[in-house]
Amino acid sequence: MFRKAFERGVSAIARNTPGRSEPRRRAHDAAVSGGGVSGSRGQAAATPLAGEQASRGQHSAAVTEPQPETKMFRGHETTFPCMMKKSLQGPDPTYQKVVSGYKLFQSDEPFHCELNGGVLPELDVAYETWGRLNEARSNAVIIHTGLSANSHARSHEENPAPGWWEKFIGPGCAIDTNHFFVICANNIGGCYGSSGPSSKNPLTDQPYATTFPIITVADMVNSQFMLLDHLGIQKLHASVGPSLGGMISLMAGALYPDRVGRVVSISACAQSHPASIAMRYLQRRCIMQDPHWNNGYYYDGKYPGQGMKMAREIATTTYRSGPEWEIRFSRKKISGNISLCPTFEIESYIDYQGAQFMSKYDPNSLLYISKAMDLFDISDGYSSMVEGLQRVRCPIMVMGVQSDILFPVWQQRELAKLLHQAGNEAVTYFELNSIFGHDTFLLDLNGVGTAIKGFLETAVKENGNGGKKQNKTHHFL
Repeated sequence: MFRKAFERGVSAIARNTPGRSEPRRRAHDAAVSGGGVSGSRGQAAATPLAGEQASRGQHSAAVTEPQPETKMFRGHETTFPCMMKKSLQGPDPTYQKVVSGYKLFQSDEPFHCELNGGVLPELDVAYETWGRLNEARSNAVIIHTGLSANSHARSHEENPAPGWWEKFIGPGCAIDTNHFFVICANNIGGCYGSSGPSSKNPLTDQPYATTFPIITVADMVNSQFMLLDHLGIQKLHASVGPSLGGMISLMAGALYPDRVGRVVSISACAQSHPASIAMRYLQRRCIMQDPHWNNGYYYDGKYPGQGMKMAREIATTTYRSGPEWEIRFSRKKISGNISLCPTFEIESYIDYQGAQFMSKYDPNSLLYISKAMDLFDISDGYSSMVEGLQRVRCPIMVMGVQSDILFPVWQQRELAKLLHQAGNEAVTYFELNSIFGHDTFLLDLNGVGTAIKGFLETAVKENGNGGKKQNKTHHFL
């Protein structure tokens, strides 16, 4: 459910300018229809090298942009011709129908946030489903998303566009819809249908902007369990998530131990650490320093495009890895015309990623959700990390990637070790050596997908046969 945000500005960057959003619908589970894109970093690929171009939009290794006319300054040829280009300040997005075909759970009851006494007068949670809920209502698997992804994890009749985990979900896939009823929700604080800064505050009929309350991972969990209550699902077969979704999945097991059958936490951690906090802080600073950010009140004005673009460029350097870039780009140059503007293909790639993303996501949502990631600590309110993790009693699979620089693999090793120490006797740890860094969860269908499928379906068989729990460690080298 997207609000009119920005109507001014035209640029050469990819356009996304559908019409105005529909008025708010109060009916529960109102279906939102129409075409759209998934809004994540890209469709998962069947094979890493062939499919990695789908991540964050397809990008040729040899992008050649029209060269601007060389300007002369005080008798010297300028060494930064790219700065002579028209400032990239658009397109000003209209935040609606970027994703579509979702259902909407709406609660008219106040939603109380974890921090600062924050309250939402009402709550929207956008979600999509695949597969069928069995008669016992016991086969539900909820997928929690990363920072910028939406509920469109896989295509369906209402929205045939490929989802951000398209090849991981479906009949016979890693999360097999022949067996499981799969749910994916847009996190609160987001901009793809759930309550967020771009949503209208019913008390003012204006976007919340930065009056939106500070939210936490626990708030995301609580809102999604309200959705499960609405769907009549008392206990999940599994809670699954990568990145931020891995934090949410872990927190779901801690907050609702009697309602979560098993947890899958991919490329996440037990608490956010300084290096990743610093990178997200820099992204927020880029947005907040943009003069058009206007303290978050830009929905009827100019869009903070430069800040959003730079924030995404910083993020891109944390999502992939040096090993992949050595293979993919090495020191290849765009052209022989050397200046202070981008010379190397890796620079062009980073520039492209910032430009193609900046009109697809609400900057305020990035501020709020990235802050929630920084605040994440499973031990909050407990004397130690071990005590905090004692709440997670179900079987859990922790997965790490050796090339991940945003959530380094030592953090997943630490989480698995702490779960052992907390008394969990059903911890499975997988470590992958993929070259794709943090984005491995989007790209490595064989490694990530096979591990998920084995864990979800083996658990079904073991539980049905009364099998014993045991800790397992797997390394894919």
